[in-house]
Formats: sequence, C-alpha cells, structure tokens
Amino acid sequence: MSDSTVNVNAALNTTAGTAHVGTTVGTADAAATDAAPLLSVRHLRKSYGSHEVLKDISFDVMPGEVVVLVGPSGSGKSTLIRCLNGLEDIQDGEISFNGRPVSRNSEKAWRKLRTRIGMVFQSYDLFPNLSVAKNIELGPTAVQKRAKAEVDEQMDRLLADVQLSQYKDSYPRELSGGQKQRIAIVRALAMNPELMLFDEVTASLDPEMVREVLELMLRLAKRRMTMIVVTHEMEFARRVADTVMFLEDGVILERQPGGDFFSSPQTDRAKRFLESMSPVAAE
Repeated sequence: MSDSTVNVNAALNTTAGTAHVGTTVGTADAAATDAAPLLSVRHLRKSYGSHEVLKDISFDVMPGEVVVLVGPSGSGKSTLIRCLNGLEDIQDGEISFNGRPVSRNSEKAWRKLRTRIGMVFQSYDLFPNLSVAKNIELGPTAVQKRAKAEVDEQMDRLLADVQLSQYKDSYPRELSGGQKQRIAIVRALAMNPELMLFDEVTASLDPEMVREVLELMLRLAKRRMTMIVVTHEMEFARRVADTVMFLEDGVILERQPGGDFFSSPQTDRAKRFLESMSPVAAE
C-alpha cells in the first residue's frame, strides 16, 4: 500500500462518522427536502477545435448533495467542472443555477454567478504578494462590496476552524502545500458560496499533506455544503459521495448513489477502473 493511501485512510478513519456515507439516503433526502435542483446541466457539449471533449452531458445537483466525478485521466472531468464556473466556453447546451439559465458564453453573467460558486484548484492560486488575510479579504470586499469588519470576523472564524489562525499575516511562500490549499478553501468559503467546486485539490500535495485537506472537505460534507468534487482518492470518494458520476471519453458512463457505485458498478469499464485504483496487494 502506498504512503498516499495510508494517509488518506488515516484521515478517513480519524473523521469516521463525521461525513455522510455515500448511499441512496443522501440524494433522496436532498431531493425530498428541496424539489428543485441547485444546478442543472442539459446537453452540454465542449470542443477544442474539432476534438469534442464533452458529449451531451446532462445531470442535476440538489442542495446539500455531494457529487463526485471519477474516471481516467483525459475523460473530461476537469474540463466539465471548469465549464460549471464559466472558465471554459461551451459550444452547446444549457447550465441553470437555482432555476435560472446562465447566458452561455456571457462573461458578465459568469462574473456575477462566480460570487455564488466557489472553486478550488489543485494549484492553490493564492496571490503571492498578498498576506493570507489579504488573499481572503479581497473577494468579499472588492467583488461583493461587503464591510471589511464583517469579512474579518468571518475570516477569523474560518481560520480558527482550519487551525490556521496564527498564519493570518503570513505570505503563501511561508506555508506548506497543505496549508496553502486549506487557505484556498477558506478564501472560497469567505464568499459564502452556495456551491463549491473542487478540482483534484490534493493532486499536487505531498502524501502527508493530503490528510489535512481531506479532513476539511469531510467536515464540509457533514455540514451539507453542496459540492462537486473531482478526485482520484477513491476511499475519500466512497465516504463523501452522495452521487458518483463516472466519466470516460467525455461521456457519463454511470451515475449512481455513491455506495452503489463502489459496491456494484454497472459497467465493465467502471469495474476495471475501480480495480486499477485499488492498493497494490502484497506478494
């Protein structure tokens, strides 16, 4: 078993019982409580030149639901999640948020919507010339025009929650990878998003730093934060997912409740994928 797998499993065992396990219950509860989806995607298509990378993608995300996107590299997961925040233009289809269609390739419409959709990348994307506090304050004060005192009060609570209060006046270069990623998540949460998007946020971390980020995401799941997560951490996905969507070659091959996907995938391709992601057995 790899060091990465050991640390991921340790993180999940440490927080066992804190996150809702991916079963039909999570999705059903969300659907019963909130009949209308928070996010709806219909017949989305995305191409780079003549190469179609997303092919007729349709799905809904209910309030409080955690949707995990899995699949081999190059399947379109990261492209899809970037389309959901307007970071990639789409050639066809419709994206609706809270029942309202987003003008497909209108940067003005997407700028407004990004104040309600938080996104965290694998590369942190903190401003290196700004302190942690300034990184967090910038969006709420400059974009949302909120009072600095209100933002600072929220920031202090969030930093305490992730045990990074002592780094408020530090600069990104003074932080570890795991600390930078937690600050990036705090920065997104400070905008009070209704939906959080995570794109392989542990991919660039050293194995020992993966744990602290996964623990934070598990706590967000417990609090019923609506999330769409791209990840290759299968044990984490098993614990956190209400719904799993398995992508390959730009197509959703499977969409199942999390527990069902991992116990009984419907396609041979998904079975082979899960087998390939299993820890290497000792000889």
